[in-house]
Amino acid sequence: QLQLVESGGGLVQPGGSLTLSCTASGFPLDDYGIGWFRQAPGKEREGVSCISSSAGSTYYADSVKGRFTISRDHAENTVYLQMNSLKPEDTAVYYCAADPTGWPVTSSAYDYDYWGQGTQVTVSS
Repeated sequence: QLQLVESGGGLVQPGGSLTLSCTASGFPLDDYGIGWFRQAPGKEREGVSCISSSAGSTYYADSVKGRFTISRDHAENTVYLQMNSLKPEDTAVYYCAADPTGWPVTSSAYDYDYWGQGTQVTVSS
């Protein structure tokens, strides 16, 4: 079964940057649509950025457009979320998830069957 592992979270000051990584062992992530979701205390899980299996389509929530970039590294079997100009409201647990359909790109959590354990991102001075 596909198992996803996130890494790269941490504490960063407002305006700073972090890069999250999502990897899997034994399964090519190229076959899956991959989404990054986040959940802050007391809030619903939110789709942040997603990429289709072909990497031909991407999705960004309005709140992160122009600041976050999702990308694939085929050789490393990894999907990255580059986060720049971070704000305190970006503080949340970030999860990567895999959609076995892969296409079209979707930001609905219901379309994702496999989830990582999450990594904490805290933006604070």
